Amino acid sequence: MSFHNSSSAADITEVEKRRMNDIPGLDIDERDRDLLQRQRELEDLDGNTKVNWEMIKKLTVCGVAFLNDAYDMFAINIVAMILGFVYYHDAEGAAQNTVPKKWDTLIKIAVQIGCLLGQLVLGRLGDKIGRTTVYSASLMIAIITTIASAFANSMVKGFNVFVVLFIWRVLLGFGIGGDYPLTATIVSEYASPSQRGKMIAAVFSCQGFGNVLAPIVGIIVTACFKGAIDNDVRNLDYVWRLIIGLGCIPGVATLYWRLTMEDSKRFQLETAKAAAANADEDMLREKLLAKRQQFASDEPQQEEARVESPMLDTPELLAEQQKPRRAKTFMQYFGEWRHLKVLLGTSIAWFALDVAFYGINLNSAVVIDAIGFAGNLYTDKPSHFIIRNCLGNIIINILGSVPGYWIAVFTIERLGRKTIQLMGFGMLTILYIVLGFAYHKILDKSVAGFIVLFTLAQLFQNFGPNVTTFVIPGEVFPTRFRSTAHGISAAAGKLGAIVAQGGFMQLKDRGGKNAFIDHLLEIFALFMLIGFVVTFWIPESKGRTLEEICDESEEYY
Repeated sequence: MSFHNSSSAADITEVEKRRMNDIPGLDIDERDRDLLQRQRELEDLDGNTKVNWEMIKKLTVCGVAFLNDAYDMFAINIVAMILGFVYYHDAEGAAQNTVPKKWDTLIKIAVQIGCLLGQLVLGRLGDKIGRTTVYSASLMIAIITTIASAFANSMVKGFNVFVVLFIWRVLLGFGIGGDYPLTATIVSEYASPSQRGKMIAAVFSCQGFGNVLAPIVGIIVTACFKGAIDNDVRNLDYVWRLIIGLGCIPGVATLYWRLTMEDSKRFQLETAKAAAANADEDMLREKLLAKRQQFASDEPQQEEARVESPMLDTPELLAEQQKPRRAKTFMQYFGEWRHLKVLLGTSIAWFALDVAFYGINLNSAVVIDAIGFAGNLYTDKPSHFIIRNCLGNIIINILGSVPGYWIAVFTIERLGRKTIQLMGFGMLTILYIVLGFAYHKILDKSVAGFIVLFTLAQLFQNFGPNVTTFVIPGEVFPTRFRSTAHGISAAAGKLGAIVAQGGFMQLKDRGGKNAFIDHLLEIFALFMLIGFVVTFWIPESKGRTLEEICDESEEYY
């Protein structure tokens, strides 16, 4: 899948061995030489990282990936609105032009379910068979399933368009899910310590452009079909399919670059080290087997030889002398609380954030309606209603969301990841408490005041935990677990999105249309407080090498 060549950078030359032996007072176990050499090579990598074409290409590919992912995820807001006009334009009463709640939830939650699975599976494969190989595969999955989603239709009885769309979007989510751990890992392992956080955050912040691009495309496509839509609302069927299908263009445009990306030198060194360790273990096993067979064949002679030469190697002595220095397994490494608490910290923080982040962003129509920008679903022309809602989405994102991303990018190396995350969770706790307990009073007295508070919440989501929960897991775990652990953290986040959409947001109309929104905001404030607390389990990674952050010398026993 990925046409890259493995490097032999982990091999120790005779010159290097002699140089290490000549260092006065340095007594190095033979088993530690590879580790020391690897650490020196990684220091050279961090010191020689400069902006070049390869770096620009990687950042472009990764940035476009997140723009594409955000477009695919959040375009469903517009599509769900259009599907109501297409399939329920002749319904009666409040059901007219509205997708029933069960189908609306199904198609909005689909990508999140797929993402959760993709983050776990493809994240693990990224550590096992290579970052770029799996990265290429995830994009091809996303392209194929995006096109298939655009052609979704009723098939047989019980498989209406919503069920078929759900199936394809789960598979689309699986491909998108791989982008999270692999993008963060690729950029993290390629960047220098002084620029690493900024680069990872910049790549992730392209998500903001994807959020804006979806409603822009919605406006353009709707405007192109405006006359046809006003004559027959069923012509909107072309619109939603085009909105979804156009989402494959950024992926197709960067597919060749993904296929030709190479794994980082850091990952190549880790792979070479693992291969060497396996070879040493196999050789020792063969020696032990041969020695045991030798001892078993002639016990009396071996006993006499041991009397004459006490230093003769026995199988047990050989095993003790040549025991290879083995890397800890995933379970051994995270079986220690000091490592486990970091994984729990990144996972719980991401879960807590996404409960609120996706609870609001997958239901932006609620906010647009609250600020009076939605229009009238029953009396407005469908084209006018859709364009007006798309404009509302653009305004919401431009006011707080997009600026928040880029403020984080330009301050993350100064303030630090942990500081930004604590500040973000702290401010969000306060803002959601205010918005929750004074929701109706604020809307009754000042819509402008509500917009300001909601904009601040959007700002501190992104100039806060939405960026840092992505950046930190790409830095605080060892190389051979980095993609897996990031995938686990990201999957916890998507679990939060599923809980929000499939659970909490089902309560929003309890007591009347959007009557429970204030209480949901209060619940979101509690989750923000939980995120604030668990952030203290996470180390600060600003300005430190990846090996210093997770202390890779402790990976062995």
